[in-house]
Amino acid sequence: MAEAYIVEAVRTAGGRARKGGLIDVHPADMGATILNALVDRTGIDPAAIDDVIVGCVSQAGEQAFALGRNLVLASKLPDSVPAVTIDRQCGSSQQALHFAAQAIMSGTQDLVIAAGAESMTRVPMGSNYKLHAAAGVGIGPWPKSIQNRYGVAEFSQFHGAQAVANKYGFTREEMDAYALTSHAKAAAAIDNGAFKAEIVGVETPEGLFDIDDGVRRGGTMEAMASVKTLEEGGTITAANASQMTDGASGVLVASEAAIKRFNLKPMARIVNLTVTAGDPVIMLEEPIPATRRAFERSGLSLNDIDLFEVNEAFAAIPMAWLKAIGADPAKLNVNGGAIALGHPLGASGTKLMSTLIHALKARGKRYGLQTMCEGGGVANVTIVEAL
Repeated sequence: MAEAYIVEAVRTAGGRARKGGLIDVHPADMGATILNALVDRTGIDPAAIDDVIVGCVSQAGEQAFALGRNLVLASKLPDSVPAVTIDRQCGSSQQALHFAAQAIMSGTQDLVIAAGAESMTRVPMGSNYKLHAAAGVGIGPWPKSIQNRYGVAEFSQFHGAQAVANKYGFTREEMDAYALTSHAKAAAAIDNGAFKAEIVGVETPEGLFDIDDGVRRGGTMEAMASVKTLEEGGTITAANASQMTDGASGVLVASEAAIKRFNLKPMARIVNLTVTAGDPVIMLEEPIPATRRAFERSGLSLNDIDLFEVNEAFAAIPMAWLKAIGADPAKLNVNGGAIALGHPLGASGTKLMSTLIHALKARGKRYGLQTMCEGGGVANVTIVEAL
């Protein structure tokens, strides 16, 4: 099978939803900034790009009507470049990367951009079905057949996170402490310039936005303890969960033939692509069996992996993953995670991949593994080798 390579990986800084630096930027323009940066940094002829695959979760409002295509039309890419929008919930752009890599590996395409864009300010989470409910249109995403099969009226990531915390015995104090560590690592990464190579500045009415604005410095356990729990008697709070964020990200995936033809320098080689699914009620635990499957399929072991990126949808998720997999905590989310840097839903997959590749290269390390819990009980795992 042919190899697939990542030749560039970039992201915008994360802007806090409703309060941050990207609130005045249309999601298509935000994503177009990423496409332009991939072209500019690689020097590739934009007309040579075979396809653009864009992850987005809330495909409504400004993110409706083929957001992926609108990214292309808002960018410097010619309108001869096709695009498609996909939804695998929080793993949408990680799945976009998988589809891009599979196209390269199959030999059907040579240059594919995998990207994601999500403005949680301008298209609030869940608005793609809540507005229909408010208007009295339809019965919602879950028909009686699903409700009866699983004994629930709806699938809730918040209930799933609490179920994971309960199953693994995590206290609120443990999750709050994890969250504080995420903020501390992210603050240190910003201060040390760790994100400069991966962040693309976005022009806004207030100027260039290029620093993650959700990171909280000087937090204390006392302050964390003052935040209300999401449900009565629970331990999950907004403080030990990911931040709602605006952002975009993307990677350019190339075949060996394209690398030679366009004189590109690969940053990483795709080693393994895995996706699994399980219980849709607890939902967020699936990265654990998905990681085990990825090791089986790749022939690599836990000790072979130098860095891990496990999305911090809630502190309980990477904590459960660590406990079950037995990974070294020092290798996990070394520059902080979504609790501090934000979780722009459909953009988070290639956002984490950008951070992972740049962190591997900065440290002179070889293998990195990324995984993401996703709505419906699905999880993607991607293993890359830095070059």
